[in-house]
Amino acid sequence: MTTLEILRSGPMAIVQDLGRPGLAHLGVGRSGAADRRSHTLANRLVANPDDRATVEVTLGGFAARVCGGDLDIAVTGADADPTVDGNIFGNNSIHHVHDGQVISLTTPRAGLRTYLAVRGGICVKPVLGSRSYDVMSAIGPSPLRTGDVLPVGDHTADYPELDQAAVAAITDDVVELLAVPGPRDDWFVDPDALVHTVWVASDRSDRVGMRLSGRPLRHRNPDRQLPSEGLTRGAIQVPPNGLPVILGPDHPLTGGYPVIGVVIDEDIDKVAQVRPGQRVQLHWARPRRPPEW
Repeated sequence: MTTLEILRSGPMAIVQDLGRPGLAHLGVGRSGAADRRSHTLANRLVANPDDRATVEVTLGGFAARVCGGDLDIAVTGADADPTVDGNIFGNNSIHHVHDGQVISLTTPRAGLRTYLAVRGGICVKPVLGSRSYDVMSAIGPSPLRTGDVLPVGDHTADYPELDQAAVAAITDDVVELLAVPGPRDDWFVDPDALVHTVWVASDRSDRVGMRLSGRPLRHRNPDRQLPSEGLTRGAIQVPPNGLPVILGPDHPLTGGYPVIGVVIDEDIDKVAQVRPGQRVQLHWARPRRPPEW
């Protein structure tokens, strides 16, 4: 069996697929790849089904040795100058790696998360139907450590192989996100302050949520209590300190902080690539309804 031996894991390297949907009634969130678009592209480059597991690497510093046979790989997401035995190959393209060679990722110049796909997929044991690791609940395969060995699955010939893919580069400019207002935008003195403020991503951000720093939003009635409500990925919660949190793939399923808006699904993958210190500008995807009080 072909395997990947982890030589360095960097700040954080975890196995991810498209998550475990349909278990919220049991208290289990979906989780899954933070940047679904990059995860899916990596799989398509090596002719895998979209749901095959990849390695999600945060801020580079990763290295793995191919053992037991040759392997086709692809690297997508934040460009971490991927190399094989020190020789650079392009992001968003397929590369053939020989037995014993070492795949390495450096710290990306822009963006946060890089995805490594192998033909056949990372074939660790699934938990509740998924190979994703949920950092909030600690469900799924544990974060990777030096010395771990990842088995590679069998390749199916049902999907076409791509040679390369033209993808817009991730930059360190202001990240612009569209959000739908509500459902609790009327709990704030000036809900439009959310879209009139240039926010900064906090270094306390993670897969649970991206915390924003800036001028705090003012609650209309700070003492008002909200019973816990269901939450979704992309929801923009505002805790008592007035600083928004955009919920990520490992978000809690319920919460008692009002949600001022929800990032549209098309822009959610952008959130996964925002680095601490980077600026974020939100815009309403449609006009906000005036309050009825």
